[in-house]
Amino acid sequence: MGRIVLENVVKNFGETQVIPPLNLTIKDGEFAVFVGPSGCGKSTLLRLIAGLEDTTAGKVVIDDQDVTEVSPSKRGLAMVFQSYALYPHMTVRKNIAFPMRMAGMDEAEQNKRIEAAATALNLTDYLDRKPGQLSGGQRQRVAIGRAIVREPSAFLFDEPLSNLDAALRVGMRLEISEMHKRMKTTMVYVTHDQVEAMTMADKIVVLQAGVIEQVGSPLDLYHAPRNVFVAGFIGSPKMNLLEGPEAKKHKAKTIGIRPEHIEVSTKSKKGAWKGTVGVAEHLGSDTFIHIHGIEGCDPLTVRAAGDVAVKHGDTVYLTPDPKLIHKFDDEGLRIS
Repeated sequence: MGRIVLENVVKNFGETQVIPPLNLTIKDGEFAVFVGPSGCGKSTLLRLIAGLEDTTAGKVVIDDQDVTEVSPSKRGLAMVFQSYALYPHMTVRKNIAFPMRMAGMDEAEQNKRIEAAATALNLTDYLDRKPGQLSGGQRQRVAIGRAIVREPSAFLFDEPLSNLDAALRVGMRLEISEMHKRMKTTMVYVTHDQVEAMTMADKIVVLQAGVIEQVGSPLDLYHAPRNVFVAGFIGSPKMNLLEGPEAKKHKAKTIGIRPEHIEVSTKSKKGAWKGTVGVAEHLGSDTFIHIHGIEGCDPLTVRAAGDVAVKHGDTVYLTPDPKLIHKFDDEGLRIS
């Protein structure tokens, strides 16, 4: 079990309200990701669930039990932080065993859980090493192993990969996702990286200034963003947002078009927009072209085939797919 419900939860720091009244349900076994820019309240919300911050108002309910006043150690949750927080003088085995030892667990059961966690996380060959002898990715796996052996009702991850380099982040993303598929345990994961959110989540919770802007599956948010904020935040590269004459043609305050939904040509002059190539990022399979001179959106980004032949200063003609243009009203809310 691992159903988490937030009922009208509020968090104030002094006179400042960082989480206005908020309601959210995370289903048992779901992988929910809190995402948003720095300072949006995502880590605070996670800490409210964990009990590391007191709620100002409202209720935190886990598996139908009100735990708002329950201490963190008794909520049945395990948290993995950005820093590994391993004991440098202890071996991997002892680091993983630490929470079980503190709980007075039988040694045979401890060893059984350690071996199972080590197998799941490819740490079996490293159990007798100390943290200083491990890579960053291996240390993070030890921290996750220490959480696994507690057999919690839910795992809480607070930006656990932000200290790793790009290659390790990709690898650990896959490992955590695979772990979720195997264990089928509720996971709540905080990140500012929307690529992590898109690739890992069953459900994404997009936050801005403590307010939930939209909740849905990665593809729901990608194809049907509720407002301009979500449209501009979800997607890499982000959606192009245009105002002015281009938007007025579509009877909207703002229109959005994703970089991959724009056709680019250096020859045909029949495109809707004419612009000048600035930087072209050639990534092999894709090329991201940053184009200047488009009214209402400068620069505008186009995602093209990796072998597209454009260079700085070229004149290009752009045609957005009319069926894939997103429209938003004066309040920034989705029209269609």
